[in-house]
Amino acid sequence: MEWIERLNDAIGYIEEHLTEEIDMNQLGRIACCSSYHFQRMFTYMAGVPLSEYIRRRKMSLAAVDLQGRGMKIIDVAGKYGYSSPTAFNRAFQSVHGIAPSSLKKEGVSVKSFPPITFKITVKGVEEMNYRIETKEAFRIVGVSVPLDKDIEKNFAVIPAKWGEIAANGTLQRLTGMMDTQPMGVLGISTCNDTEPWRYYIAVSSSQAADGLEEYTVPAATWAVFPGSGTNQSIQELERRIVTEWLPTSGYEYGNAPDVEVYLNPDPANAQYEVWIPVVKRQG
Repeated sequence: MEWIERLNDAIGYIEEHLTEEIDMNQLGRIACCSSYHFQRMFTYMAGVPLSEYIRRRKMSLAAVDLQGRGMKIIDVAGKYGYSSPTAFNRAFQSVHGIAPSSLKKEGVSVKSFPPITFKITVKGVEEMNYRIETKEAFRIVGVSVPLDKDIEKNFAVIPAKWGEIAANGTLQRLTGMMDTQPMGVLGISTCNDTEPWRYYIAVSSSQAADGLEEYTVPAATWAVFPGSGTNQSIQELERRIVTEWLPTSGYEYGNAPDVEVYLNPDPANAQYEVWIPVVKRQG
């Protein structure tokens, strides 16, 4: 299937550039999506963050260079893009559990992480309810935080921002300002490759911002998935969308923000929708 072939082509690009700086934007272009969406897809499908996968592949090859080819540690560190032996030692130990200098001894065990290959596995165990909706642009007001290009680093930043605005009264203020569709507290990731990445906690509103930020969500088509439960439940739903629905849906990621609509913001039993921007897959 073409969609899976693109992902595997992206893995091929990584393999060809393990001794260089890997261009995340190029990975997105190969997979026909933003670098943000590529990282999300990879993490959900591979079960490991992209940055960690790349580190494991580099350190697998580094072990071969040190143990099998007898290269010097400083030369291997430079080969895989580490500016100092200290940084290389830290990365090597995080993967293999031993220092690279230990490979001088016979019988030392190291780990090998082969290149990953994506394949389609049709499960069909649980149904997934969704609808396709094309929406006009809408204005939001709220607060935002910048997002790191390594999306794993954002898993601490975003919950902290939710906690902050819940504590200082901003979330309550936003709730009182929502007056246009979609009606709910919104978590919006603007992560295309043409503007700075940000995460907005906001509402759709026609009211004046008055010290809050505003942003216009562009017109787009979304696949909308309803859900309920805890924060872990929404992450599980997003994983299923990427690994089960998207590969066989006839759609691929569109160039618009990801949207989470919290219809009932109770964190213990939230009612929400996950909006994934989509376009019909060509061919």
